[in-house]
Amino acid sequence: MPEITRRIHRVSRREFIATATLATGFALAVQPISAKVIKTNTKGLIAGAVKIPVADEEIPAYRAQPSKGANFPIILVIQEIFGVHEHIQDVTRRFAKLGYLAIAPELFVRQGDVSKLTSIEEIRPIVATVPDAQVLSDLDATVNWAVKSSKGNASKLGITGFCWGGRITWLYAAHNPRVKAGVAWYGRLVGDKTEITPQHPLDIASTLTVPVLGLYGGKDTGIPLNTVEQMRAKLNNKSKIIVYPDAPHAFFADYRPSYREKEAKNGWRQLQKWFKQNGL
Repeated sequence: MPEITRRIHRVSRREFIATATLATGFALAVQPISAKVIKTNTKGLIAGAVKIPVADEEIPAYRAQPSKGANFPIILVIQEIFGVHEHIQDVTRRFAKLGYLAIAPELFVRQGDVSKLTSIEEIRPIVATVPDAQVLSDLDATVNWAVKSSKGNASKLGITGFCWGGRITWLYAAHNPRVKAGVAWYGRLVGDKTEITPQHPLDIASTLTVPVLGLYGGKDTGIPLNTVEQMRAKLNNKSKIIVYPDAPHAFFADYRPSYREKEAKNGWRQLQKWFKQNGL
């Protein structure tokens, strides 16, 4: 049994969540760190760990926003399967430098601290137990916290996510019509329908009203291009998908060997353009 599972068995669920903290570095499961890691400083920002009230408990999150001003546009930043580690935290700081209030809630905390695990094989069984309904509810709570406690503007709400978080980006855009725009980075589009994953992005594509930009790699071995084309065919003209022909999965993850600088920088520019043209 993986160590994280043994630890959860020794403490109550409530005690685990109450004492959970965010990762202080990168995900152990995807070492070594790339030489091209982007490091965004906190000058002019308020940045760090916060607690988000959800249901009858709290979950940890990383928040970054300008140190001066108010009424900031809100960007939800949705993690990869590796948790809210340093790369995801850095992405929130990049948004804050652009004038946004960015928040990355730890959406796996009830199931386990995946950032401390050393292999994807240990992480996947934990992530597979995370119900979509729980995630969507936690994101609703995160938006409420952003408005009430962190000077966020509820009428200017955006979302972006990576890998696992890319899938959630599509689903949350369908769940919450208040979202102005979303950007989904190489999120899975199809899958088995289960009690905890009753829908997938392809299922909601034809009825999606929130404009979502999908960014995908043509050499992503985990997301077949035919599923990307199926998604593209079902979307209305508010949303669109860009495929980078030579990019693999996780091409934005600058701390991993999969990083592709050219495609990542272009994707980041496309994201900023997308958010601006959709009122963010």
